[in-house]
Amino acid sequence: MGTQGKEKHLEECTVSNALGTWVFSVLGALVAIPVGIKRKSLGPLVFFGTTGTMLDIIIGVTQCEREHAEHQKKLLQDSQNAEINNTNDADTTDSIS
Repeated sequence: MGTQGKEKHLEECTVSNALGTWVFSVLGALVAIPVGIKRKSLGPLVFFGTTGTMLDIIIGVTQCEREHAEHQKKLLQDSQNAEINNTNDADTTDSIS
């Protein structure tokens, strides 16, 4: 059950990061509008708009994956530290007896 909770958190992080970035989408539209007017075409809007949106999504997903990897690394380190502490406690108990 714990794994499902983590996966759900990762999905929520991915969605929020993918939707939370908008800089490249706006930048693409701002570049595409004057170019499209000059060329009298919607091609630049399609190209720059989709490219900016793709960059926003890729950056959001990459950021989320990085955060997830850092979280997993921290959990692994905490688990290893707890294991070492348990081993040290068992050795101390054995030497006292």
